[in-house]
Amino acid sequence: MRNAGLGSWPSRRAAISPGRAALIFGDRVTTYAELHSRVGRLASQLRAAGVAPGDRVAYLGPNHPAFVETMFATYVVGGVFVPLNFRLTAPEIDYQLQNSGAGVLVYGPECAATVRESKQVASLLRVVPLTAYEQWLADGEPEAAAVAVSLDSPACILYTSGTTGRPKGAVLTHGNVIWNCYNLLVGVDVAGDEVTLISAPLFHVAALNQCLLPTFLKGGTSVIMPSWGTDECFDMIAEHRVTWMFGVTTMYAGLAQSPRWADADLTSVRNLIVGGASIPPELIRIYLARGLTFCQGYGMTETAPGATFLEAPESADHVGSAGVPVFFADVRCVRPDLSPADPGEPGEVQVRGPNVTPGYWDDPAASEQSFAGDGWFRTGDIAVVDDDGHYRIVDRLKDMFVSGGENVYPAEVESAIFEHPAVAEAAVIGVPDEKWGEVGRAFVVLAPAQSLTADDLRAFLAGRLGRYKIPKYVDVVDDLPRTGSNKVRKAPLREIPLPG
Repeated sequence: MRNAGLGSWPSRRAAISPGRAALIFGDRVTTYAELHSRVGRLASQLRAAGVAPGDRVAYLGPNHPAFVETMFATYVVGGVFVPLNFRLTAPEIDYQLQNSGAGVLVYGPECAATVRESKQVASLLRVVPLTAYEQWLADGEPEAAAVAVSLDSPACILYTSGTTGRPKGAVLTHGNVIWNCYNLLVGVDVAGDEVTLISAPLFHVAALNQCLLPTFLKGGTSVIMPSWGTDECFDMIAEHRVTWMFGVTTMYAGLAQSPRWADADLTSVRNLIVGGASIPPELIRIYLARGLTFCQGYGMTETAPGATFLEAPESADHVGSAGVPVFFADVRCVRPDLSPADPGEPGEVQVRGPNVTPGYWDDPAASEQSFAGDGWFRTGDIAVVDDDGHYRIVDRLKDMFVSGGENVYPAEVESAIFEHPAVAEAAVIGVPDEKWGEVGRAFVVLAPAQSLTADDLRAFLAGRLGRYKIPKYVDVVDDLPRTGSNKVRKAPLREIPLPG
């Protein structure tokens, strides 16, 4: 089967709802008709620069309408879009440009220094800063028909966080992205009048594939935040009457801990989606008390990203659950020998379906290692499944540690720590111990104007966790290291020497 894939979406949506607002960025509103025209001109410029079907086009910069336009223009010409993490250094960007073989780079002014330091940029076909972007686009031809592609054709390369070694470029096909949109639309009642706040980085798969593209497909409006800020989020929700947003635990915790929380006008909000890591049940209850329900889900870049989902009507009865398998995918929880884990028994999550990556760009060895056979993708995440088939993500397989012969899952400990009223955030790792093999070490960020001692926290946890799960070491820190998608990076924490 061949069609125009994602590249046909701007023209199809412009034909249906030309006057509706597609994107809002600051004071700038772009309708679907205007977006279609701009994407067409940009696509003609990519062709003129030498981009042919299958060639890669990269974007580097914070959230901006140019990200969306460059992505769709790349799809129009049959190319492969490579969104880059704008927080990376020049050598890190160079690796991804070289690995992907990108020929064109569009970048924001915030990344000008990184581009100047790059050793790879000089070899590209075309480099376009946003300061010259508008003129470049205006010089393009007004029409550009979308190249026909197979649903199995690569659409984008998304580089994983790279918490161990070099990041890998997960390939998502047009079919992967489209089927993920279908799964999302089954789980969330996205409407044509949706006003979606794009508050997480668009180079992150969740903001792009779970929010912007489903909203686009339904003809809603995406309000683009250039960067995250709790006050800015409150302001935009009120100004634009936002109905839907995605965030990770850190973002939602920041909103709930803000002095504006109690009086903020959130009456327009219909759906909140959370992902990236397990969300503490206590935070879920804080939002439920405001009449706000989380649609929780679990997934990863390689599953485009949805793998399991908990629809809003089920949230109150399954607090902390990541839901059940999405409509168009299969999910299983297995032991190391691939036999099914019993209900309540921790096992690895594996996913199979049309949303699952075919593999990693230019890395056949990693691709082969990531599949267990018969199409099952190994996530490396540990979950337990209850008798009703609901998944609860316990932790990353690599984050689990063994203390005195007992498995300890840091996410469980972090959730318990978060229940302490003085705690804003927490991250737990395993560290060597002569007696127990490994013990827990907690890094804790305090809420404003709060204090907490290690003994106080351990006493608080004594009635909530088994003794072997309670961290032996507690470090109070100002902040936690993060990836570009706002997840906590535990590798730097493991490098911090133990006290004493």
